[in-house]
Amino acid sequence: MTFPQQVRRVSDVVWEIPPSFKQGMRVPARLYATEKIMQTMDEQVFDQITNVATLPGILQYAYCMPDGHSGYGFPIGGVAPMDAEEGVISPGGIGFDINCGMRLVLTNLTYDDVRPKLKELVDQLFHRVPAGVGSSGFVKLSASEFRAAVEKGGRWCIEKGYGWEEDLEKTEESGCVEGADTSKISNRAVTRGLNQIGTLGSGNHYLEVQVVKPEFVYDKELAKAFGITLPNQIVVMFHCGSRGFGHQVASDYLQVFLNVMERKYGIKILDRELACAPFHSPEGQDYFAGMKCGINMSFVNRQVILHRIREVFANVFKKDAESLGLHQVYDVAHNTAKLERYEVDKVNRDVLVHRKGATRAFGPGMGDMPEEYRPLGQPIIIGGSMETGSYLLVGTPGGRETFFSTCHGSGRTMSRTKAKKLFRGDRLLRDMEQRGIYVRSVSYEGVAEEAGPAYKDIDDVIEAVRVAGISKPVVRFIPIGNVKG
Repeated sequence: MTFPQQVRRVSDVVWEIPPSFKQGMRVPARLYATEKIMQTMDEQVFDQITNVATLPGILQYAYCMPDGHSGYGFPIGGVAPMDAEEGVISPGGIGFDINCGMRLVLTNLTYDDVRPKLKELVDQLFHRVPAGVGSSGFVKLSASEFRAAVEKGGRWCIEKGYGWEEDLEKTEESGCVEGADTSKISNRAVTRGLNQIGTLGSGNHYLEVQVVKPEFVYDKELAKAFGITLPNQIVVMFHCGSRGFGHQVASDYLQVFLNVMERKYGIKILDRELACAPFHSPEGQDYFAGMKCGINMSFVNRQVILHRIREVFANVFKKDAESLGLHQVYDVAHNTAKLERYEVDKVNRDVLVHRKGATRAFGPGMGDMPEEYRPLGQPIIIGGSMETGSYLLVGTPGGRETFFSTCHGSGRTMSRTKAKKLFRGDRLLRDMEQRGIYVRSVSYEGVAEEAGPAYKDIDDVIEAVRVAGISKPVVRFIPIGNVKG
């Protein structure tokens, strides 16, 4: 494709669209991408990220990460730092699957240990961690119990026996964002969510068994610090979010904002999908408290899934989870908006950072990460397609340039509809098994939607953030087993 003429190349992997591009832009838009990625970038991304640049209170730039592609309102991969006093909060800048995120878990097993039992392992994971649209988990809660869970987050899981105390230490926000208030969410949201704890869902959500090949360890000291010490070590990575609960919270408040945005607050926007309200307005604060419930529900969901993974490994290998080394490296969120403190234009400000399909990437010495990681930087878990591979990165001082934000995955290059027309799920499953990747899925269509060619090259995406200096590769993981919705 040909991208807009006004796009100016700032550096090897940074591109800028000036405010003159579109009436109403308050700041420039910046895209992080290699030239190859820019040449194939979804055209709608340019329109969406420049729309984001028109929102009240936005600071410095509207950002798009290299895995960016078109989404609802914001592009997926969009980052918008808002002045907390003058800015807005927008569900379109957070996403419907609130705190869709990644969790990485170690084992002390090697590929040789797992290979003879791989099918048994993946089959049991498939049965113990429900996947697919409408899937429900083994944790059955009343509405009041569910409300308690999403206010307490990961702590609720530990109290119920679904994890270890150390899991909270290795989870962003210690598994609970303070201020979640279930009086700000609808009964419909609760009804949609209360049977979905411990489930993957559908789309690009997955649970993957991976191997660390020695040639893909890029920083041995950092890898060791994060627990990756064995040649051909096996790890488990999974990706899921707040399911129908988060979707309903977002849908409810989009309607609220559409009703008050212009009439009550005089805010005019270029795209109704960017519906918003002043952050400190009653509606903005209600959504912020409800959105936090979505963040915590997702932490609960991933914690229960980790509990099931430990059960499966213990059953297959006839050892307890502790003996198998099933310790968590980190759980990192995307699809959030968080208040963080930054110096902007020589003034210290509270900044509401929207990260939609983008990951927090705190650098060395910053707070809100495990004490042992603080001198190193925050672990960043980046999922690729089921055919290619995934990454562990670490935050860098250079992340200040993007309010310590980076990519979250490889990013789609084609719609799910197009992928289903081009690929057959049954053939993909057979082909991947011949290449040493055993996949279980609830449908062939779900497999076709997630075919490797439907995504950008994960290595190109990681190269862009590496060259930009906003995060650093530590290890690349190779998939050998996968459970998909």
